[in-house]
Amino acid sequence: ARALTPQTAETDAIRFLVGTQSLRYDNQIHIIDFDDENNIINKNVLLHQVGEIWHISTSPADKGVLATCYNKTSDSKVMTCAAVWRMPKELESGSHESPDDSSSNAQTLELLCHLDNTAHGNMACVMWEPMGDGKKIISLADNNILLWDLQESSAKAVLSSSAALEGKGQLKFTSGRWSPHHNCTQIATANDTTVRGWDTRSMRQIYCIENAHGQLVRDLDFNPNKQYYLASCGDDCKVKFWDTRNVTEPVKTLEEHSHWVWNVRYNHSHDQLILTGSSDSRVILSNMVSISSEPLGHMVDDDELSDQEDQHQEDKIKEPLQDSVIATYEEHEDSVYAVEWSSADPWLFASLSYDGRLVINRVPRALKYHILL
Repeated sequence: ARALTPQTAETDAIRFLVGTQSLRYDNQIHIIDFDDENNIINKNVLLHQVGEIWHISTSPADKGVLATCYNKTSDSKVMTCAAVWRMPKELESGSHESPDDSSSNAQTLELLCHLDNTAHGNMACVMWEPMGDGKKIISLADNNILLWDLQESSAKAVLSSSAALEGKGQLKFTSGRWSPHHNCTQIATANDTTVRGWDTRSMRQIYCIENAHGQLVRDLDFNPNKQYYLASCGDDCKVKFWDTRNVTEPVKTLEEHSHWVWNVRYNHSHDQLILTGSSDSRVILSNMVSISSEPLGHMVDDDELSDQEDQHQEDKIKEPLQDSVIATYEEHEDSVYAVEWSSADPWLFASLSYDGRLVINRVPRALKYHILL
């Protein structure tokens, strides 16, 4: 397995979706519900009979709707296609009990529509408009950016605009992210060693970070609280943080992994917390305070402090917290292809390695209280 996503529209129950990548069998989407109080993982299985799943993403507005990118073989050629699906009604919201015998009652996804890519090439990923009503999606197909409108309760996808990468050689996008800022009018894409920003209204390029990494860029993520900040990671084993207004140099670089970094994710609430997953089989949680939206910790009102405390408090504020690696998680034995924060619990995250192992972890309690208090 290499496809993992939180169920974005589910903000009460802790729920992740995993897509399998098996050559021999029908593929599946596993709905993973984590029961926080009893520390139990419940699982429901949905059949995805069209091919191995390379990417999975969920609607921000409708708990039942998701998109997958999957391989399809026709005339001995393999194409990566994309489609939008609906899960069975009774599985839409989180915190379900697992069925006793999961093999006998695996249910099937209902196909809502295909994102037709016959003219555009292989689909790399599908991104939903972050703050939207679940009607706008962007897919990256080879060297094309395609903006779709989902109509008739997502039963039809209409291509509303597109842009293509131009240049020498076989240009292909590897990944992209839709920015939650600027009224959701910007996306960032990765192709080869380059990161580009695009305006979704004009479909024109607005910035370009050439040679963002020494090798292929694998993933991107926007800081949810600081509008010009973007993280990237890649095959040069590095994670870099950029201010898109000045793209000549990264603001910070992390060099903690010893192999390709497949994934980088900002915490949705506390943007100093950064998760990365790599082919070195490790998941690393870093604390990037210096470039977060709270670089000096929480300021305390002067009125609340007595004179003595006042002096002490001032000393404390002057000294910014240091960036550091908080924890390295080594529960995986294979390449970690995906890490994701829960959309319901800001202190909880999941990681997925290629052998199909899913691990759920929490931010260490001491750090959680340090951030909150």
